[in-house]
Amino acid sequence: MKTLLAGCLVVSLCVSCGNGKKAADPFAALTQMVDSVGQKPHSESAVVDTMPFLRPLEADESFDDFIFNYASDKALQAQRTSFPLPYDQNGYLAYIQRADWEHDSLFVRDNIYTLLFDREQDMDIVADTALKSVQVEWLFLKQEEMKRYYFERTRGMWMLDSIALQKVKFAQGDFFPFYARFVADSLYQRNHVRSPLRFITIDPDDDFSILETTLDVEQWFAFRPTMPSDWLSNICYGQRNEAKSSTKILKVNGIGNGYSSVFYFRKRQGEWQLYKYEDTSI
Repeated sequence: MKTLLAGCLVVSLCVSCGNGKKAADPFAALTQMVDSVGQKPHSESAVVDTMPFLRPLEADESFDDFIFNYASDKALQAQRTSFPLPYDQNGYLAYIQRADWEHDSLFVRDNIYTLLFDREQDMDIVADTALKSVQVEWLFLKQEEMKRYYFERTRGMWMLDSIALQKVKFAQGDFFPFYARFVADSLYQRNHVRSPLRFITIDPDDDFSILETTLDVEQWFAFRPTMPSDWLSNICYGQRNEAKSSTKILKVNGIGNGYSSVFYFRKRQGEWQLYKYEDTSI
């Protein structure tokens, strides 16, 4: 999926992960083009009517179910991509024809994906089956680039509607440059982990109970899981994700392996720190 998930991920360019696009969105030019039927090489009816064999799937009810099917199934992906597909690469707009499309496995190939939130209550949006517009994003930390995939639900079916790849600029104090250093520099990480660190996990004596305790810094280093270091993915369901937010929640999910960790960060007196860690892997 390193060809992908660049979508609610927010940096200074970061915009709210809403279903609508903000005026400050660096992808605004593409968004305007996509939203304008007159400029688009196909209309909503044309997408569906020229492929009458397509029918909504049970997976279309949940975007999460759909996106894993879309990433894994080559034939389904070709059917659920609107061709010619608008592709904006750093302001240069081109169209990908069906014959030139290469299967994109998104994050399935890496066996993990990440989600970003500003608030804990926004994590419930993931289960919303009424969504009509979702963006899947990759943020490439070293390259400072974001790739965003726009999905729209048309007549009950999720379709990839456009892609944009843009350079991003991090402002001083933004979460993402902090995170990139946090996962790469152990000494820096040590100085940015709260001690004691709140720790939530499954009770080893009862799989149906949650255990809440604390870890000191040394215990964190003994038990810390692997965290993505080159990229972060995000699925924008409509959750808030703002550059100026003083809190960030990073959820890391495994694919087919039961891995699930959540890292809670907050900014105090200009410094980010990890203050809570949740491991509910099974």
